[in-house]
Amino acid sequence: MVFLSAEQKLTAPAIAPIVRESEPTVWRWLERYLAEGLEGLKDDPRPGRPRQITETYRTKLLEAVRRRPRSLNQPYSLRTLQRLVDYMAEETGLRVSTETVCRVLKEADLVLGRPQHKITSPDSEYEVKKRRLRVPATT
Repeated sequence: MVFLSAEQKLTAPAIAPIVRESEPTVWRWLERYLAEGLEGLKDDPRPGRPRQITETYRTKLLEAVRRRPRSLNQPYSLRTLQRLVDYMAEETGLRVSTETVCRVLKEADLVLGRPQHKITSPDSEYEVKKRRLRVPATT
């Protein structure tokens, strides 16, 4: 919009209300465009906090999620997000927030779903007894 207006010989003070920006911003855009072309209009990289998790952490997290907690020698069979964060802190020495873990899982298209309860028994005849309960009695 700025460049179309400039091509029609509008000045920066006339363009600023059209694009709802200040005059100095419009001047800055025009100067950058004239100096560097379209490349000059791209945003400069902004410094920010570096990523806290490493690729190694990410790999270990995804491996842990794909396994059952008991197979990881955890004292529970029901995994929660907080338990996963605690486990990863023990394994890697790096404690991150539950939001960070959620973001990593989302990037990998994984979701910690609702727990699926499965009733089992150490009784060797458990499966036989369970089947008896399912079969309706005939009279």
